[in-house]
Formats: sequence, structure tokens, C-alpha cells
Amino acid sequence: MKRVLNRITIPPSPERLRRWFSSTPGKELLAQEQIVLERLLGECFGYYLLQVGCIGQQMEPLSMSRIKSQIVLLSHESDSIGTTSGCVVGDPLHIPLAADSVDAVLLMHTLDFTQDPHQLLREVERILIPEGHLIIAGFNPFSLWGLWQFFRWRSKRVPWCGHFISSWRVHDWLSLLGFDVREEQALMFRPPLQHDGLMQRLDFMERIGGRFWPLFSGAYVILAVKRVSRLTPIKPAWKLRPKSIRGRVVEPTANNMKHGSGD
Repeated sequence: MKRVLNRITIPPSPERLRRWFSSTPGKELLAQEQIVLERLLGECFGYYLLQVGCIGQQMEPLSMSRIKSQIVLLSHESDSIGTTSGCVVGDPLHIPLAADSVDAVLLMHTLDFTQDPHQLLREVERILIPEGHLIIAGFNPFSLWGLWQFFRWRSKRVPWCGHFISSWRVHDWLSLLGFDVREEQALMFRPPLQHDGLMQRLDFMERIGGRFWPLFSGAYVILAVKRVSRLTPIKPAWKLRPKSIRGRVVEPTANNMKHGSGD
């Protein structure tokens, strides 16, 4: 797996991603992801929502959220073309935001096209508030899409130049960083064909794929929540029992002695 994660030296530009997601099968994948994101983002509340990276102007996921303060973190200022949300330029591996300051984070195939996916997740964990939401969309290597990538990744074409990290590995990383996975949605069971007619005729694979082979979907969307860590341990509520002396007589307390001296 280390060889796979080292495939990328320079992440593809948003323009290359934009072109691919505008064509078949990228637009088919976006259509399915949009339905899932609309529901998941509708469950996120708070003050600040951050999207790391941008895959193009065909879909604005942030517009589906109820959170009003929305930010897109981009590596270069020129990448902001096609986005309508507020943009911040910075290094995604060193996010220029304070710790525990963001309510929700969206990684729209960001792990697939970054140099260090685990470092990116560490930064997301740092900036998220406790009980903050993290939504990850990624490509599944154990699928027909992964088979396409296996034969084409040397071409350095999008999206085959990406990491294609399995959801199982993402689950492991999230668990180590203190996240609970609340939901995972499997998407895109058709092969990544460029012909619109063939893609339409294979639509039946979408209807049966989620039922019979959900582990082999071309993509997935994960919803995770950052766990709350208790810094101050809760002490047990100890109950003191009265001491007794010989003859099972209760030992006098300070209050009893005070009342006794006044008699």
C-alpha cells in the first residue's frame, strides 16, 4: 500500500479535475454523490463549515448545508475559479485555522489527490470541535474503478493518478484519530465507461449493486464524528459508613460531642 500512496508527487490541478467531472463517467458519479451529500450536510449544524480542496464548478456541496459561514481551502488562488463560497489559500497539510474552531469539514475526493492523506486527517481532527462532523468522499480500489486504475495509473490521467484509498483503511485512520464512523454510503457500481449510451444501459447495476455487492462500489461517502475526550476524570461517589466500636455502639462524631458538652 505504501507504493500506492506514493504514486502522486504533484496533486492534479482543479482544472483537470473539473474537466473529468464534467465528462462521463465523472458527471454520473457527481450526480449520485450530490444526493448523498444533500442529506448528510443537512444534518450538520454549527457556525463554520470548511471544504478542503475543490473538484470543480459543476456542484457546490456547501450550498446544501444550513451552516452559513462556509469556507473553501485552496492550495492556490487561481483554483478559486468556479467556486461561489469564500476561499482561503493555504497548505491543506497545515490548515491555517485554530484548533477546535470548525463545526464540519468536507473532503470531496481530497484524500484521493493529496500527498499525505493521513497528515490531512490529523489536521482535520485538530481544527474540528468535539462532536464535529467530517464527510469524506473517495474512490474504492476494490472495484471495477480500482481495476481501471491498476492498468492506467501510469498515464497520470485524472482520476487514475489518485490514491484510491479503501474505506477500510479510512476507518482505521479515523478510529486512531478519535472519530466514530456514523454512516457509509456505497456509490457507482457501473464501470467507468466514456460512452453515455453504454452507461445508461448498465444502469441496472446501480439497482442491484447496493444489495448484492456493496463492498465493491466504485466510490463511497463516509460520515464521521469527532469523539469528546474528557480531560478531567469523574471521581466515584464514595459513601462513608459510620464507624463502630465494640459492642456495636456507634462511635461519637464531632457533632454528637458538641451537643453532649452542652447538657
